[in-house]
Amino acid sequence: MKANISNSRPNPFSTMNYRGQLIDLSEPKIMGILNITPDSFSDGGQFNNENDALRQVEKMISEGASMIDIGAQSTRPQAQLLSAEEEISRLGSLISKIKKEFPQILISLDSFYSETVKFGFDEGIDLINDISGGMFDDEMFKTVAKTQLPYILMHINPTYDSMHDKLIDEDIILKMNYYFSEKIQELRRLGIKDLILDPGFGFGKTVEQNHQVIAELDMISFGEYPLLVGISRKSFIYKPLGKSPLDIETETQKIHLKVLEKGAKILRVHDVLAARQTIDLFLQTQ
Repeated sequence: MKANISNSRPNPFSTMNYRGQLIDLSEPKIMGILNITPDSFSDGGQFNNENDALRQVEKMISEGASMIDIGAQSTRPQAQLLSAEEEISRLGSLISKIKKEFPQILISLDSFYSETVKFGFDEGIDLINDISGGMFDDEMFKTVAKTQLPYILMHINPTYDSMHDKLIDEDIILKMNYYFSEKIQELRRLGIKDLILDPGFGFGKTVEQNHQVIAELDMISFGEYPLLVGISRKSFIYKPLGKSPLDIETETQKIHLKVLEKGAKILRVHDVLAARQTIDLFLQTQ
């Protein structure tokens, strides 16, 4: 699926600038997840072979993805922490090969290292997906500013070691709004204009808090920034049900429909076809 590109920019909510072109977010888009890791919680080891990764990209594009999010490091609980050098080694030439074979697709790089982002920029990435909000690498925001690529700002605890710690006694919506407000000011001061907000489902939040964020999602976009939602195969869905990450597709699509109704513009997913069907259903009601 080719991303819609135009030369006019009606407002910052409906479009994002990447490499001098515009991503049209007037209708929701799908970001397909490509984990090139041996230890991701539900698909580790499936796509760390370059040929397998390219076939998966082709499959996701055919099913309706207009963005591919490439991650070389797992961020599940108790995952092994890799260095930037190890991430870059895992990525190899995959980004440039995807760009060559599928020039229409937008590539998002999932990394909290500025050095990996620099490498990805030279290889041709279009978006930066940093789960750390710039807190795991002091050079990240400066690097993003130099690239002038859209930046996905996720809500998370302030350190790698604490990112999965639950903040049970805090109002999650108030805390999230304060966090985003501070980070947005900092990014704006550096000249970073194109921002996407990610609530960080599953990171440092209880089951109840995750569902509160779903219900009140429209309260954290400030009416100005597109929202990315990544709930695919998250434990706050499958653990209370006593199911596996691969056995919650019906429940996941029900939540996807809710967040679309609350204004989500990008769904970050493993199962592209099901998400595409949900977006089509949502658009039929608009």
